[in-house]
Amino acid sequence: MAIIDDVANDLKGRIDKTLDDLKKEFARVRTGRANLAILDGVRVDYYGAPTPLNGVANMTVADPRLIIVRPWDKKTLPAIEKAIREANIGINPMNDGDIIRLPIPQLTEERRRDIVKQCKTKGEDHKIAIRNERRDANEMLKEYQKDGEITEDELKKGVERVQKEVDTGITKVDEIVSKKEKEVMEV
Repeated sequence: MAIIDDVANDLKGRIDKTLDDLKKEFARVRTGRANLAILDGVRVDYYGAPTPLNGVANMTVADPRLIIVRPWDKKTLPAIEKAIREANIGINPMNDGDIIRLPIPQLTEERRRDIVKQCKTKGEDHKIAIRNERRDANEMLKEYQKDGEITEDELKKGVERVQKEVDTGITKVDEIVSKKEKEVMEV
């Protein structure tokens, strides 16, 4: 049974990584509210090196529809503004010479529905990844049974345990997608 425990624990770890990846992807999705995570992918050309935005400026959420970017070096304002524009995140930066304001525009109903579709697609992709992990775990168990390390009954119990882990993982994906859908559709 130790072999089955190892396979199940390995599968659980891989499913948890898949769920973490889904959460990270959803953190970058615009919801119509100010969220610093949408700026995670922005890289500023800082003295010739692409630097994360949080490495050259302080970012704060001033109110639910406004992010303020306060650079540590005022000479980097044009580079920061350019990087935000080129990141194509749907936000138009406003530079006043000291700080950059990022007003988060209200999402239209149609845009919200498109974002929900994208979220559901990402959720399905992650469910597929979990099912692929199930296939790999089941093949590993069958290999152990073929090598005589586990019996046929243990193989059956192992496959059932793998399926329980997969079902739990897929349920969690559905919960994450549902939560994000509510967040996006909230006006």
